[in-house]
Parts: sequence; structure tokens; C-alpha cells
Amino acid sequence: MIDPFGRRVTYLRVSVTDRCDLRCQYCMAERMTFLPKRELLTLEEMERVCRAFVAKGVRKLRITGGEPLVRKDVMVLFRGLGRLLNGGGLDELTLTSNGTQLARYADDLAACGVRRINVSLDTLDPDRFRVITRRGDFDRVMAGIAAARAAGLKVKINTVAMRGFNDDEIDRLVAWCGERGLDLCFIETMPMGEIGPDRVDQYLPLSTVRERLAETWTLTDTGFRTGGPARYVDVAETGQRIGFITPMTHNFCESCNRVRLTCTGTLYMCLGQEDAADLRTPLRAYPDDDGPLLDAIDAAIARKPKGHDFVIDREARPAVGRHMSVTGG
Repeated sequence: MIDPFGRRVTYLRVSVTDRCDLRCQYCMAERMTFLPKRELLTLEEMERVCRAFVAKGVRKLRITGGEPLVRKDVMVLFRGLGRLLNGGGLDELTLTSNGTQLARYADDLAACGVRRINVSLDTLDPDRFRVITRRGDFDRVMAGIAAARAAGLKVKINTVAMRGFNDDEIDRLVAWCGERGLDLCFIETMPMGEIGPDRVDQYLPLSTVRERLAETWTLTDTGFRTGGPARYVDVAETGQRIGFITPMTHNFCESCNRVRLTCTGTLYMCLGQEDAADLRTPLRAYPDDDGPLLDAIDAAIARKPKGHDFVIDREARPAVGRHMSVTGG
């Protein structure tokens, strides 16, 4: 699949649920209204759509949410998609998680062929963790990360950098990850959905974060890539990597290789645009014929935009109205 700007689409992110057991302040409002279950694709339908994308050239699947592991029977989907690895057309099956359910599912994920995962963690302070998540149990997440490592999964920590909240923990996070052999990725906050806190006050450019890190750590640019938008540096003192995802200060649209499927079968060709394609209708209208589904995918890729319109502005409303949890980041 090649979009109008010559970019090859090889990466599909699939949100299996809009629900989550946390309420992270930059992702959700405190009181969320979630989708009725009848509107969600079944796990079998999700697998069918994923198989269609793999047939069209997708080589990496990332399962997201909300929190993907709160979806009932989600391991059925992982087992089905795992069969596409090792010769079935898929190079990697992975997920992004908040870590709360990993102690329960880490071994099963490894058995399905998952080899690395991302865990969202914005602070190492248990009290701050409860503030940012509005309800989270820090120790439970630590146990989940430990279980994932014990299962042989490579763990990368994703941290949203926020001014006045965790900007004093940047060096501590690097050291903590280095001691445990974990890579770390910093992410700029993005203007998605009405969430309450003022993003202008939260916003911390990662150019500033990198400058601060360079005062303590020896950082060397590297060409390492995982197929996502992060740009990485090696940290000499820890032997680990730090990634920077910079949708605001330096967007990565020129190399975008991904599209996002929601749990309702809506395909977003860009995280920062509202244009979307309905895949649920052809999926259900033609249960024994993937032709219309493949045609709908082709039509969607043909209108993938050049880039997003994210801007942090005190006077502006969010760039898109949907919350981050709807499309899984």
C-alpha cells in the first residue's frame, strides 16, 4: 500500500477497546462515556480486518486501547494474529499497555509470539502516579513490568513529558530504565480531546528535555528504528536507548507508515485529522468476500493526508475532538 505521497503503509495500530482501568489526565476526561459493546467489532472481525491488511502489505501490528488487556477474551485475538508470524506475512505483533494487567497475561503474550511491548509510565513516584492516572496502583504496574521481563518480553517505557509534573524526574527515569535494561521513550503531549488540564501549561518541548539530558548523560544519535515515529539516541552510561516522539516540535509526517483502526471498525489515516473510513460496513455486508473490504482499504489509503495539524495554543480548541483513547495513540 502506497499513499498519495509515496509513503509505504506497513504498520497498523488496532484499538480493541476504548475502555481503560485508568484515567490518565492527558488521555481521558475523568468521567468518560464509553461505547456500547454492540458497536464494537468482535474479536473475529478484528482478526479478519488485520488479515486483510497483512495481505495488503502490513508487516507490523500493534494492539492498543484504551487498555487492550481489559478487553474480554483478548488473548483469542492475540493467538489468531500470532499465527501470521513466522511465514504468515507478519513480521511483528506487539502492544502498548498501561501495565496493570501484565502480571496476568505476560506469559500468554509471549506464547502468542509477542516479543516486545510498550508500557506507559509517566512517573516513578507512587503519589504522582495516582494523581496522573486518577486511580492507578503503582505497585501493580511494577509487578506487571517484572512479569513481562520474566516472560522474556523486551519492555520499552513510554513517558509523556509534562512541565510542572514530571520534568524533575527525567534523569531518574533514565537511570531507573538503565538499571533494568529497559529502553525509554519520551512523548510530547498532543492536543486531542477535552481533558480538563491546560495543555499549554503541560506542554514541554522534547528539544528542552534532550538539552537537559545532555547535561548528565552522553547521548549519541543512532539510526535505530522500530517502525514507529521515535528518533533514538544511545546512552553511553546505561547501554540503553532513549527515543523522542515529537509531534509538536518536529513532526514525523514525512516518514509516516501507519494507519489506525478503532474498535468500531473506523480507520483513521492520520492521528491528527478527522477524516476516516468505515470498514465495518463492508466487513459485515460481505462476510464471505474480502473483496469489498480490500477495496475500502485501498480507497482509504488513497486519501491519507500529508500530515497532521497539531498546534499547542491557549486560545485554540483541541486539534481533533476525539480522545487519545479512541484511536489508541
